[in-house]
Amino acid sequence: MIPTVGLSASFFAADPTRALFGGKPLAYLEHALAHWVMSGGALPVLVPEPRSSTHTHRIDAACYAESLDGLVLAGGSDVWPGHYGEAALRPEWEGERTRDEYERALLEAFLAKGKPVLGVCRGLQLINVALGGSLHQDIPTCVEGAARHRDQASYDRNEHAVTVEGAWLSGVLGAVEGRVNSVHHQAIARLAPGLEVEARCADDALIEAIRSPEHRFLVGVQWHPEWRLAGDGTIDPTPLLTAFLEAAGRR
Repeated sequence: MIPTVGLSASFFAADPTRALFGGKPLAYLEHALAHWVMSGGALPVLVPEPRSSTHTHRIDAACYAESLDGLVLAGGSDVWPGHYGEAALRPEWEGERTRDEYERALLEAFLAKGKPVLGVCRGLQLINVALGGSLHQDIPTCVEGAARHRDQASYDRNEHAVTVEGAWLSGVLGAVEGRVNSVHHQAIARLAPGLEVEARCADDALIEAIRSPEHRFLVGVQWHPEWRLAGDGTIDPTPLLTAFLEAAGRR
């Protein structure tokens, strides 16, 4: 049986100035994430926001958790600081509260069903906040001496070294160090209760991977494994995908 994996959606709000579907909200995904999941032999399914202002139905997050074998919380916009008791330090760091609430509902539903969840970049941050942790709203502003975790010009070619300190992740990857791409400007500040650190940035010790030992599979990585380029010298993402899909196959 081919496992089915839900991918959380990114949102475009209704924008009358947009030429395509200008007055309509849109849900979308970046192709590489779907193709990474497919490379492991799984069927990716984009999960739209269940709520609607124009239609009524009984479909909710629990329905997706019942029907799908696993969930990937995708990268994207900032998490709203109000979730961890802070006001945005700058207007552009207000985040996307609607998406936060949608993804938190998905996270809760999949965990309630005992199904695996993998967080990618924003997904790691969302998991941490949903379970009671907090974020640095902007690494250069909040963390003195931090490494460069985001460079708009080089984007997914911006890299840094990581140290894998968790026994689980080192066992999966078969390594205790490596390099990863880095495109984020926010990071975990206070780790949520129940989560363990699996990897840190080798240059500034910021958290780069987390796991919950209390769940069958709840893992987050701060990098984008789906954007790894062949021969670029970064950590091979295949073992991580394999571990996730094996958990999804053990329904």
